Formats: sequence, structure tokens, C-alpha cells
Amino acid sequence: MTVHLLKLCVGVDSVEQLAASQLRRRSGQSEEVNVHVTRNTPRRADELLDSGSLYWVIRRRILVRQRIVRLQTIEGADGRTRCGLVLAPELVPVEARPHRPFQGWRYLEAGDAPADLPVSAGDGILDPMPEHMIRDLRELGLL
Repeated sequence: MTVHLLKLCVGVDSVEQLAASQLRRRSGQSEEVNVHVTRNTPRRADELLDSGSLYWVIRRRILVRQRIVRLQTIEGADGRTRCGLVLAPELVPVEARPHRPFQGWRYLEAGDAPADLPVSAGDGILDPMPEHMIRDLRELGLL
């Protein structure tokens, strides 16, 4: 049974900014993945690796997800063991949903996860319509 993770994207104001930041970090790497390091290893690792994703909360809204490829053990500079969440490079926009701030990460049951937005004919990375316009159209009942 699949489970997902929910994480605040601290210091990031938009999905575009997250995409640019991750692209910079990936440049020069041999593998096209992103690694997000956390202090604790999820206890429900088997469920996460069964098609689980990391859902990013940006400016108090769940906006995008990334598939979790694998978990890896990373030793920090302080000698402590950390968990590396290895993420696919694709950012998948989801239906925006408000979420309050929290620390660390939280589990997100598959049935509670926001649905993916339809794929656009744009650049394949992000929906070409800004998120605030999508939100406004949805509030007007036009989407």
C-alpha cells in the first residue's frame, strides 16, 4: 500500500524557483535525480517505495510532487547518519491545497493526496498557466 511524504519547501516562493534550484544542484551529476537529506529515516519505507512521492508545501499550499526513487544512507559532516530521499527530477503539479506550517515531514496517505493537474502541451516541466490564475479560475468555478 502506497504512502507519501509531505514536506515544507523552506525558502522557496514558487514551483519555478524549486525547479531552477534543483536543476542547478543536478548539473554535473552522473544521475538525473535530486537528493533531499532528512534527519530521520521513514519507518514506512516499504510503503514509500511502492510508488510514493514527496509532496512539497510552498507558501502554505501543497503545489507539486516528486516521485521517491529510493532511500539512501548518508553520513553527515558531524558523523551522524542521515536519510537521503532520492527523488525523480520531474516535478508534477498537483491541485493546490492549503496546508499549515509544520516541522520535519509528515506521512500523507494515498487517499488524502491531491490529484495531479492535467499535463499541458507546454515545456513538460510546469503548467504554463501561473498557479494564482489556476486558483482564481477554480474559485470562479471555471476549472
